[in-house]
Amino acid sequence: MPNASNLKKTGLVTLAGATIAATTAIYGGFAQNGQFPTSTPSLRSYADIVAADKPAVVTVTTATLQRVKAPSSKLAPGSPDDEFFRQFFGEGAPQGGAAPSRGREVVKASLGSGFVVAANGTIVTNNHVIDGASAIKVTLDDGRSFKAKLLGSDTKTDLAVLKIDAGSDLPTVNWGDSSTLRAGDSILAMGNPFGIGTTVTAGIVSARGRDLHSGPYDDFIQIDAPINHGNSGGPLVDVSGKVVGINTAIYSPNGGSVGVGFAIPSSEAQSVVDRLIHDGSIQHGYVGLTIGDASDNTAPAGTDAPTGALVAKVTAGAPAAHAGVKPGDVVVGFGGSPVQSPRDLTRLVADTRPGTATHIVLLRGGKQVDLPISVGSGPSDHKIMVKASNNLAPDGAG
Repeated sequence: MPNASNLKKTGLVTLAGATIAATTAIYGGFAQNGQFPTSTPSLRSYADIVAADKPAVVTVTTATLQRVKAPSSKLAPGSPDDEFFRQFFGEGAPQGGAAPSRGREVVKASLGSGFVVAANGTIVTNNHVIDGASAIKVTLDDGRSFKAKLLGSDTKTDLAVLKIDAGSDLPTVNWGDSSTLRAGDSILAMGNPFGIGTTVTAGIVSARGRDLHSGPYDDFIQIDAPINHGNSGGPLVDVSGKVVGINTAIYSPNGGSVGVGFAIPSSEAQSVVDRLIHDGSIQHGYVGLTIGDASDNTAPAGTDAPTGALVAKVTAGAPAAHAGVKPGDVVVGFGGSPVQSPRDLTRLVADTRPGTATHIVLLRGGKQVDLPISVGSGPSDHKIMVKASNNLAPDGAG
């Protein structure tokens, strides 16, 4: 598993200073006796899929006011960033290239991607693309740009929904079913890497169900289609042209694509997006447990279940404490669903609406215990609701 310092969110960079490496031509055959074959198997073209989906892929640019002590960096006069700052911050923008400053505040630009899911201008992107933004601009594939309104966002799933008014219906893409994806299936990644313009890369699904330990919903699709800074929030589409994922992160020891990318599966994203469109936010459940893997050798004596979530700590006053859950218990069920791993429990709790009365099933001393529990609201500091801890160190309950 990549270490956190090497897991880069793929979009939080400014356009300035981006370096673009030249691509290398790839020949469609193998040399035999020093000669390339005169004919090679024909490769499938994805041009029809690209032609249908590309008009719905957008670029998301944000401006964020930040307090800094050091002098601000310079921008090229007349650059897109410069114009963007002027559009949203008026004459506070620089004359002659200095980044706009208001006392100790400067403006930082960031870049990401997104895609249109409704003809009225509803757009999906990553939360980390727009997080903290003072202003958001969406540029369509046809070059038109519009101020965007944030309809809703969710930190835990890293999803956000924007809305623009383009004055007419926009091209859209349709959701697909990510649950049918298998390792080896062909996929296409679309977005605007480095701000060079909408780009399409092809690859395969490398793995399913990747857990990057970034939150309760980690169930990433791993892909080898190159994605880079600026691709965050762009669609991952299957061979039918439907969105099966949202490009979100890369593992990168050098800051660029090394063929290890991660996308949020559509089976998770679609329901979250629908809730953000209608409610603007999502309330996640909370029970107040620190948990680990019950199959670890740290499981207490008398626990013969190889699966489940081992309780390391119960937060005083939390719903789990009121229900009677104790350290050393192994959670094997929640809300009528089985719990085979800590990740199962974190997701089940997170998906439960606060205030819901349900049951938690435990193994305690080799016996099964069924306890009623009333799910609470998640902490306001965005910690996860049930903290999965590999070493069971009680370093704070989520």
